Amino acid sequence: MHLLAIETSCDETAAAVVTDDPRHGATAGMFAARSNVVSSQVDLHAETGGVVPEVAARAHLAALVPVVRRALAEAECRWEDLGAVAVTAGPGLPGALLTGFNAARGLAYARGLPLVPTDHIEGHVGANWIVTDGTQGPPPLPALALVVSGGHTELLLVDGDPASGAHTFERLGGTRDDAAGEAFDKVARLLDLPYPGGPPISRLAATAAVRRTRLPRAWIRGTDDFSFSGLKTAVAHLVASADAPPPAEVAWAFEEAVCDVLARKTARAAEREGVSSVLVAGGVAANRRLRERMRAESPVPVFIPPPALCTDNAAMIGAAAFRHLDQAVPPERPLDIYSTAMRRARVR
Repeated sequence: MHLLAIETSCDETAAAVVTDDPRHGATAGMFAARSNVVSSQVDLHAETGGVVPEVAARAHLAALVPVVRRALAEAECRWEDLGAVAVTAGPGLPGALLTGFNAARGLAYARGLPLVPTDHIEGHVGANWIVTDGTQGPPPLPALALVVSGGHTELLLVDGDPASGAHTFERLGGTRDDAAGEAFDKVARLLDLPYPGGPPISRLAATAAVRRTRLPRAWIRGTDDFSFSGLKTAVAHLVASADAPPPAEVAWAFEEAVCDVLARKTARAAEREGVSSVLVAGGVAANRRLRERMRAESPVPVFIPPPALCTDNAAMIGAAAFRHLDQAVPPERPLDIYSTAMRRARVR
């Protein structure tokens, strides 16, 4: 079966055609993206150093139809080939979500297709089930998922439901303040680096000639929670001090502090829970240093999608939606988005 998936939770307008058909690249337990089109708004928000919700919603309106048409064309897929339309229902920016959600409902209604409202965070995890080289199999379950992005830092215990084949999620912990990606963006502003902050901080950190500065780590012992606001404040004090180290060394120290906490807390939780694998997902999962640290610290195999599947995209939404085809609904049914994270699974 083929799904058209749409994602507009923040500042990327994305559409993809995803399939479970082996004739089009899907393998056992894995899904194939026949197309995965993303229209980014980075340039629109660079001047303000962050996403302006109203601007994002208007940009989605302008980009949606061309992006959907391109996704169908690249996949050489007709409307008659589709079995459903999947769309991000939340969490995310309300205006941005509504734009994509209502567009997906309209398309599904016009074409007589069922609609699969899909969770954005589950989508990030689902990116680990998209075929990228034609040989990899699905990550073994149970797994521990670290979802790290501009708006989310979550540790989730992921398992499979034998009855439905859907994934079950148990939230072990999350950020108590800034998400990891948000901290990167804020520190980038302190260092006069462009938005989004992750890539420029990583590039600058790689050039540090001296690597002596050590910044604080908030371990929040006894929990699986994270905190990065204190680290951001420490950077602000450091760069304002009379004897501030070079910006490259500050960037290196900051990146090391974030990756150290993420990798070591995830590894400890994985060992404690006895999982079979660790999954890393979300935009910050594209960070080279985090990938290195996760693989060095983890007691079990680590699965991380390629960078293009870490940042917001629609292929991940399609992969997650396949787990919920039994929850597809008629698009004319009263439906709504949810802007904050839903805790559908048990929370410790």
